Amino acid sequence: MENDTSSTALFKKAQALMPGGVNSPVRAFRSVGGSPFFTARAEGAQLHTSDGRELIDYVCTWGPAIHGHNDPDIRAALATALDRGTSFGTPNPDEVKMAERIVAMVPSVEKIRMCNSGTEATLSAIRLARGFTRRDKIIKFAGCYHGHVDSLLVKAGSGALTLGNPDSAGIPASFAAETIVLEYNDLEALEACFTEQGDQIAGLILEPYPANCGLILPEPGFLEGVRKLCTQHSTVLIFDEVMTGFRLAPGGVQERIGITPDLTALGKIIGGGLPVGAFGGKAEIMDHLAPLGPVYQAGTLSGNPLAMAAGIASLDKLLQTQPYPTLDAMGAQIAQALLDAAHQKGISLQVPQVGSMFALFFAKQPVRNYNEATASNTSAFKQLFNYALEHGIYLPPSPYETCFISNAHQSHHIEKTIEILTGGIHALEI
Repeated sequence: MENDTSSTALFKKAQALMPGGVNSPVRAFRSVGGSPFFTARAEGAQLHTSDGRELIDYVCTWGPAIHGHNDPDIRAALATALDRGTSFGTPNPDEVKMAERIVAMVPSVEKIRMCNSGTEATLSAIRLARGFTRRDKIIKFAGCYHGHVDSLLVKAGSGALTLGNPDSAGIPASFAAETIVLEYNDLEALEACFTEQGDQIAGLILEPYPANCGLILPEPGFLEGVRKLCTQHSTVLIFDEVMTGFRLAPGGVQERIGITPDLTALGKIIGGGLPVGAFGGKAEIMDHLAPLGPVYQAGTLSGNPLAMAAGIASLDKLLQTQPYPTLDAMGAQIAQALLDAAHQKGISLQVPQVGSMFALFFAKQPVRNYNEATASNTSAFKQLFNYALEHGIYLPPSPYETCFISNAHQSHHIEKTIEILTGGIHALEI
């Protein structure tokens, strides 16, 4: 038993050592049933489990693996960086290279500060918005997940929603009281909120395409209205593009839609698979950060040379290959095939898709917000997830997460995926 490396044995051992046997809650498979598999290695579009199985992966490490797993160019950049050391505690040249690339690619970013996770990026952006405006209140939208930040883990998506606990224990009521939670896509409610409390609102943070509650797309005019209201009330508009940044376009959603926020939180792809985060925006706001200004933010491993090298390789490869039209075509192909299968079966299914991202809601109408997402048929998703996993396809183990495609996915992966998922839809018992 000591040398048993099966997923069953590893999970049993992990449960005695780690809360729930995992280091991130959604990995525990609580909402889809069964026990998680353990990955021994990953290559391209596939995961290789400890049980000897090969799975076509649509989680892509929750977004960063846009080039697929174990990309040779990123690996080579890491090997070169590793020869120079793992951490310096001083500025390093690759921090400057990374800053140059992000400033050139992301419309809102005039200056950037590296950190170590998406959560750190969003909490730092919130602190900066408060310090810049000298106001306290923050607006967020139900179902948007911005990491496990105390003041933002209210009506949150991602793992918190998956576990049926969108309001975390351990957060003082006084913290949550400074957060105003509204429904995404409800511009009228947002206007009323600004009319009542506009002079108290430091910042508004949102995922421009919420992707931690399934995938929700903005109604026409909604994001334009958000930008207009924030400008009118001198409120800092923060786009959380940790997930969508560099995945939907070199400059993220803000490039696609032509709406520029004041600050942007980034992560995932800019680490090339290593832990990383960043936040940036207008120079006049960013210069309120220490050492220039009074808003303190720091990190021992911020700008880590290994993460910077991997991230630079990841961004450079995106600029060289420009995979976005191909990724969008693959996403649209999967989405249409699933919709056709559901129609044949007489099942209500929504498959919102943009670029390399798509989600599945078993619902009659397009999902516009948190309440509509949570009203979808999660039992049907659970059945489909387990059918897919049994047949070699790994979807996110939650009805409230988004699927990702990488440029390592090839036509044969897509064809097999469509064959299995459509078979799974036809097998559903609803």
